[in-house]
Amino acid sequence: MKIKYLYHGSGRRLRGDKLIPRKAKELDKKNKQNNFKGVYASDVKNEAIVMGILKSRGVQDSSCGFYTKHGTKVEAIIYGGWPKQKYFYLYTLPAETFESKPRGSHQWVSFKSIKPIKIEKLVIKDYIYLIKKATKLEKKNWIKKYGKGSK
Repeated sequence: MKIKYLYHGSGRRLRGDKLIPRKAKELDKKNKQNNFKGVYASDVKNEAIVMGILKSRGVQDSSCGFYTKHGTKVEAIIYGGWPKQKYFYLYTLPAETFESKPRGSHQWVSFKSIKPIKIEKLVIKDYIYLIKKATKLEKKNWIKKYGKGSK
């Protein structure tokens, strides 16, 4: 089955009419698959929603992944800070120019600028249930692995 649409979440409103390819800000410098200069999107809407919240002003350190057998439930953790804005943006994008990431990832990348089909301004508090604050142990392990303020 061919995917028609992908989703991109952002803490900021688009300036202009297209999303421009940018380098991903990844902690793992060895992970070459996430170091492309591109427009990143997901075929899982909740992942894009979570990314929009995690990219909001006030969030300092965070992670996002999947943890079910079929990889469709999003687990997002904030290790430092908390969203300090009321809204975030969800962009629905045409999938034609996107390439799937390896190893069953839900992440896709396009090396071309993309004009969204739809832009939604969503209220963070309506989706905050998708995010959790790190426990003291999770935060301690995060700092040990990445350092404080690693975003």
